[in-house]
Amino acid sequence: MSIIETNIDRRNFLASSLVGAVALSVPFAARAGVVAGSAEIRPFIFQASKESLSDLRSRIRATKWPERETVRDATQGVNLATMQKLADYWANHHDWRKAEKAINARLNFITEIDGLDIHFIHVKSKHPDALPIIVTHGWPGSIIEQLKIIEPLTNPTAYGGTAADAFHVVIPSLPGYGFSGKPTATGWDPQHVARAWVELMRRLGYTRYAAQGGDWGNAVTEQMALLKPAGLIGVHTNMPATIPDDIAKLLPDGPMPAGLSADERYAWEQLAFFYKHGLGYAQEMANRPQTLYALADSPIGLAAWMLDHDDRSRDLITRVFDGAYEGLTRDDILNNITLYWLTNTAVSSARLYWESKLAFFQPKRVELPMGVSAFPDEIYTAPESWARKAYPNLVHYNRLPKGGHFAAWEQPQLLTAELRATFQSLR
Repeated sequence: MSIIETNIDRRNFLASSLVGAVALSVPFAARAGVVAGSAEIRPFIFQASKESLSDLRSRIRATKWPERETVRDATQGVNLATMQKLADYWANHHDWRKAEKAINARLNFITEIDGLDIHFIHVKSKHPDALPIIVTHGWPGSIIEQLKIIEPLTNPTAYGGTAADAFHVVIPSLPGYGFSGKPTATGWDPQHVARAWVELMRRLGYTRYAAQGGDWGNAVTEQMALLKPAGLIGVHTNMPATIPDDIAKLLPDGPMPAGLSADERYAWEQLAFFYKHGLGYAQEMANRPQTLYALADSPIGLAAWMLDHDDRSRDLITRVFDGAYEGLTRDDILNNITLYWLTNTAVSSARLYWESKLAFFQPKRVELPMGVSAFPDEIYTAPESWARKAYPNLVHYNRLPKGGHFAAWEQPQLLTAELRATFQSLR
């Protein structure tokens, strides 16, 4: 793996992507490993070595396969046939260089916050009145999740919108994920990340901005909202924390409360299933993240672990490797997994589950203006009734016709429209 911090010749070009109040330090570090000042913002590009890509393909081809599952469905986990199709495409057809080129085509930066290098993409709109927004990914995601929404958000007139819909976009990598640094001490929980994101936006010179996230991105975004930092005008989520206490205490075994609406019953059934069958990965990472050495040693082990995040996403990915056309492609899926592999972040990313002490779906009493997009194939589709109880200042709620856990990645057009609608009245 090779991480390259760009040389001084790009200073003027890159400075144009930052808010005028921010000055880039001189000179730039010429290579990784140079200690930068605590407020320095360094341009960043990534290039995987030929050796690391060759090693990846060799490991995939040398996989020691188990026998086939003994059932006809996926109740025992990701099917052998799916993983073997994935392995064949990964070893013989996937081109990481295309993904690398797409990442490096955006302006990438590193800055040190609280002693840790934080990577982020920063793309400014050509429209001067654009609203800055910081968008946070989750697990098993990365900045690759959000690449598809950058252009529609920053250049809305080319994607069915108007100049009034424009955003300046900041997409950071969570600590321990992707190109961000790996914490060497405890304490990087969602609350700490939220404080770091507030500092990042301050460092970029933004005095008025919005925030968005799903999965861990929602946890971080809600914690930002609870901080009520100067400048944060509102937040949006596609994975809200809205389960009422009287519902939560009865999950997963019931009985189902009487008097639930159709939407509430659907959410109950989704949650009951997930709590019984879908929490294994989260429990292991929350209890023993360091035990997951196999994920750092076997690319197929890593891929299977990531694919089995939730049943509907796994089923979608299975269909993709069977040749179906879906919101995600085989390359989308493998770009994300390859990023984890090349940065060796399988274990460091898992530690966020160990660090967090939050009840993930419990309402946090966020008072800032809030937008909620409820996708039908999310872990649970939050009913509007629960969202209004959880967020007293709910400015937007919409139940989408399609889409699942990886909204920005799978349904970028829908999520873009949701962000436009949420913040239209707050600009």
